[in-house]
Amino acid sequence: MIVNSTEILKMKRKAALDQYIEKVKEIVEKVKQEGDKALIELTERFDGVKLKYIRVPEEEIDAAYEVVDDEIIDALEVAKENISKFHSVTSVERDMRLDFGDAVLGKKYVPLDSAGIYIPGGRASYPSTALMAGIPASIAGVRRIAACTPPDEKGGVKPLTLVACDIAGINEIYAIGGAQAIAALAYGTETVKKVEKIVGPGNIYVTAAKMLVQKDVPIDMPAGPSEILIIADETVNARFIALDAVAQLEHDPMAIAVVLTTSKKLAEEIEKEAKDIAEDKLSLDNLKIAIVESIDEAIEISNEFAPEHLTMVFDDAEKYIEKIKHAGSVFIGEYSPVAAGDYASGTNHILPTSGYAKMYSGVSVETFLKHITYQMLTKDGLKRIGESIIRLANAEGLQFHAKSVEERLR
Repeated sequence: MIVNSTEILKMKRKAALDQYIEKVKEIVEKVKQEGDKALIELTERFDGVKLKYIRVPEEEIDAAYEVVDDEIIDALEVAKENISKFHSVTSVERDMRLDFGDAVLGKKYVPLDSAGIYIPGGRASYPSTALMAGIPASIAGVRRIAACTPPDEKGGVKPLTLVACDIAGINEIYAIGGAQAIAALAYGTETVKKVEKIVGPGNIYVTAAKMLVQKDVPIDMPAGPSEILIIADETVNARFIALDAVAQLEHDPMAIAVVLTTSKKLAEEIEKEAKDIAEDKLSLDNLKIAIVESIDEAIEISNEFAPEHLTMVFDDAEKYIEKIKHAGSVFIGEYSPVAAGDYASGTNHILPTSGYAKMYSGVSVETFLKHITYQMLTKDGLKRIGESIIRLANAEGLQFHAKSVEERLR
């Protein structure tokens, strides 16, 4: 479990994803060709479940409120309030109009007409993901929000997930999981109408399917399996760190937890605590602890690793936030566990994994928006730049581009 720090950057994450893309091609193609029939057959093959329905009936969503404990519903509402507050505040007015006298230039933002959300299931139920995707989509103004989630053992959707979807403003819920759900959202079936963008985390098959279909339908990012990188010094509580690491590993057998510390003593304490916490219930094969010379070295490794979750628990950690270049979301201090961001602090838990934090951001209101630019020139405005346009158009051999300006300037 305790390894040399050079081993951290050798951990293969993207290579495994490439292998799974090949594996999901057949599934995606089958859904494209056979529609609902494929969804039913693949669900029975992979989940061992006969579907009660593909789309959840409205009455079942209403009935879910009678089954879910009121305190859990209250907790969902608290999470919704904080997520809405954060995403609304960070979603400031974007439209702009710049008046230069002889030219007006502008940009306007418009929401996508539809979005598909994947809510993981299988090993656990993740109603929180419904909030993390559904709320920003609603704030953005997406009219049609469709969610897919794996069916339970009875062929339906867990009541808690149904309630969370309803609270998040999700219009359609489908009892479909895995790569076949991503294919259905991307290409449509008799029951599932295709969407304009697919968002949400999932296991390696789901992530691979998203990567495969993105040539036809844009996705948010590769999001899964999950991972955490923790930077800690000798001042911290070893059990807190061990708990955060083990908590990440319970997501998925392929989840990764990395701890970088300047203290050999702390490394040994974390290793011991992790073994005590996990007992025989959870494998610690993917927990790696490395001793580094300094916090700066740890940050350098972290920026290269580009973790989904970065936890910084060391003296004056907040001062180091400016040095972080690549991370999905950062958690600073002993009382900022990843679980806070996973559920109710207000930020988003749908984040890039496998080093993709170098080029992607987590889900936000912007995920569900696109922008359109516009311009309005007066005659004088066109005169001011006209000769430059003509010369550049002619240089590119586009004579009618040049002529369209020349005619106006005569």
